[in-house]
Amino acid sequence: MSETFDTRVRAHAHAAELRRRAEEIEAARRLPQDLSDRFAADGFYRMCVPEVYGGLEQPPARTMETIEILARADGAPAWCAFIAATSGTVLSLLPEDVARDVFATPETMIAGVFAPRGEAEVVEGGFRVRGEWAWGSGTQNADWVLAGCRVLREGEPDRLGNGTPRSRMMLVPKTAVEFLDTWHVSGLSGTGSTDFALRDVFVPAGHAAGMGVEGPLDRPLYRFPQFGLLGMGIAAVGLGLGRAAIDELVELAGVKTPTGSARPLANRPAAQAEVARAEASLRSARAFYYEAIEAAWEEALDGPLCVEHRRDLRLATTHATHASAEAVDRMYHLAGGSAVYRHSPLQRIFRDVHVATQHMMVGPSTWELTGRLLLGLETDVAQL
Repeated sequence: MSETFDTRVRAHAHAAELRRRAEEIEAARRLPQDLSDRFAADGFYRMCVPEVYGGLEQPPARTMETIEILARADGAPAWCAFIAATSGTVLSLLPEDVARDVFATPETMIAGVFAPRGEAEVVEGGFRVRGEWAWGSGTQNADWVLAGCRVLREGEPDRLGNGTPRSRMMLVPKTAVEFLDTWHVSGLSGTGSTDFALRDVFVPAGHAAGMGVEGPLDRPLYRFPQFGLLGMGIAAVGLGLGRAAIDELVELAGVKTPTGSARPLANRPAAQAEVARAEASLRSARAFYYEAIEAAWEEALDGPLCVEHRRDLRLATTHATHASAEAVDRMYHLAGGSAVYRHSPLQRIFRDVHVATQHMMVGPSTWELTGRLLLGLETDVAQL
């Protein structure tokens, strides 16, 4: 990894434009192609791509800091960046010749859905794939699209030795994908997370990657669980939105005098206390989040991650996402009626963060999963 190529610095350079174009991005319901092209050129899409194939292969903390910086300017572009970045890990699971063919240029973008919502029938030389996938963030900008599938043999689920249905991530060129106009949502509209479909598409065996398995590249970054990296990206977006909300409220509080009050909002004790609570909560959640990432990274430098570190990653991720939403809520309510207008960034931040909290990777089941492990109960950790 080149130390002179710092994606965090490059993310800061985009901030002013992302704020200026936020309404345009939201109205387009996808990331404008010119922005996507520049994100690619600045390395955001190859942060997790193996260095041997031309990627940056950054330590995960640096990647998540980059996403957090982008989200502080606008949540939707940051979301697209983290999806593309984490999707790049699939190259570590593919045969070398296939990975090099897919990642043909440093600007190559991969995006998609890991969840096995489709079906892949085993045929000679590969698979026939069909299905529809939701939450296809960034796929309309991508060169290649990932689609998680259940594997079928002669119409029946192919199963692992323990009876679990086998699944694979299918990597297909964007030209094979049918995009469905379904992304009409309350928040994160600019992510282009529309449904997409594959209609009986042939996928060569080399373009099918296993989920939760070891690939040919045994490198520290690829010892992190794929679902864990996905969740970490959601939390990074949340943390950026939480910080943006506090920044917006602090700026507003100095000039807004609430109706019925003779003092600016900043001079009201209730407002002072709420800002302090939001600041403490957000920074505490952020500290736990990066502490868990750094601890896992130190272990990954020497070998596979233990269950305890995988648990802490997931717990810190879910906590950071929801603590961020709580900080946003505090700032939104403090702003009063000023926050409901379209010109107020707070209303968009509020809507964006509450879409992020709905993702299954930070949903209620993650509290239950990590809680079982903390209590020492027997737990299926396949999705940890």
